[in-house]
Parts: sequence; C-alpha cells; structure tokens
Amino acid sequence: MSSREVILFIGDLFGKSGRSMLKKHLAEIKKRYAVTAVVANCENAAGGIGVTAAIARELLLQGVDVLTSGNHIWRYNEINRFLEEEKRLLRPLNYPPGAPGHGMIVVELDMGFKLGVINLQGRVFMDPLDCPFRAVDQCLTRMSLGRDPHAILVDFHAEATSEKAAMGYHLDGRVTAVLGTHTHVPTADARILPRGTGFMTDVGMTGAYDSIIGMETRSVMPRFLRGLPTRFEPETSEGTLAAVVVEVDRSSGRCLKLTPILEGGGWPMHHAPS
Repeated sequence: MSSREVILFIGDLFGKSGRSMLKKHLAEIKKRYAVTAVVANCENAAGGIGVTAAIARELLLQGVDVLTSGNHIWRYNEINRFLEEEKRLLRPLNYPPGAPGHGMIVVELDMGFKLGVINLQGRVFMDPLDCPFRAVDQCLTRMSLGRDPHAILVDFHAEATSEKAAMGYHLDGRVTAVLGTHTHVPTADARILPRGTGFMTDVGMTGAYDSIIGMETRSVMPRFLRGLPTRFEPETSEGTLAAVVVEVDRSSGRCLKLTPILEGGGWPMHHAPS
C-alpha cells in the first residue's frame, strides 16, 4: 500500500461560473494528480451568495467528498435542515452551541484512507463568533494525526491575512494543511511550515476572475464611486478553477508537497493597448 495520498482542495465555488468549472475540469484533474479525496468550499455556489440543498447534492454527486463553507452558508433557510441531514456539508466549527450542522467530519475513502476536515471562521473584520483557536484545539483532542484520521485538512474562512497566518503556525505539526478561503484572490505563498503542515493564505475563487471578486464590475462600481446601495450581480463569463493539490504522507499525516493550480481559460491576462 502506498504511503502517499493526494487531496484536492477547491477554493470558493462562485455561482454558475464556478459550478461549470468544477463540472468541466474535476474528473481530469483527479486523474492527472491521482487524487484520493476532494474537498471544496461551496458557500457562494448559489448565485454568488449561499448554497441550496439541490446545489450541494449536485456537487457531491459530481465527486466532491466534503463541502466546506463560511459566513454566507445561512443565506437560504432550507440549508439549516440540510446541514443536519447531510454531514458532508460543513459550517464553521466555532459557531456557538445550538447552530445547525457540524463543523468537522472524518470520511473514509478508498483503501481505508481516513480524512478529517475541519471548517473554521475568522473573527478579524468579520462577525463575532467563538474563538476559532480554542474550538480547533478542543476538536483535535479527539484526533490522532497519521492514525485516526490519516490526514487532517483545515479550511480557515477568514478575512485577515494575519489571522490566517497565526492559525497556520498554531496548528503546525498537528494537521496536514491549513488552507485559507473567503477573500476570493489566490495568494502566492503556498508552503510547508517548519513542523510539516502545508499552508496557503487563500486558495482563491473558482469562478469568473474578470470581475470584482466574482460580481459583475458594472454592478459593484456605483457602490465605490457614489456610495449607492446597488444590487450585486454574479459575473457569468468564463471561469477559472482555483485549487491546491495536497500530497500527504499517510503514515505521519504530514504534508509532502503543496501545488496551487489554476485551471481553465477565464484567468484575465489583459495587456496594455498598443
């Protein structure tokens, strides 16, 4: 049995454009990298804000093993019940007691590979929640990295880069990878921390990048130029799948390699006019 496993983590799926990119590229990426498990953040999968039960089911049927989320998970009331029914859809662990759903899961995949996924939400420049550092510490008392489960992936849905970096170092050596979501912009800092935990401040958005973090430019600009409370509309042009490939030593749970990928033709590479 190989001691190497591969996890694909897909950054914030944004609207129809993001869902189309997943459907178009997931099977080929899984084959190319010999992927064992797929995790994707889906909190903006429905029209750019929130996710419905139908869309979550569709994503799971397409080959995603665990869905993570963030502050927009509560957009549709129906999701409260679905979070209780479908444990593969997570909401952040550090919501106060009584919130619907669960913030972590351990799934068993091919060849008995067990993957733990923990979903956290930051507090800097975001709504006040319970402490994500204390919440994850308590959660990890019930896990043994490299044994049960073999790997632990943390989706830290947060705004501040400093808070994300602090979480990476706080968990270094205790989890396989800490991967940031929420800001919709991929960062160029994918690395392995000193004790073997993979870290990336933000994986980026899976959606249309010729936009303002997923929304049509023309619908957003009046807010900045004139302070008007305009309605944001999701950009529907060609998208890009932003993800990171996490290679894991199954025996220790440590990250061997972290490879960011941008798949698809929607990454804007505009040149200055001649």
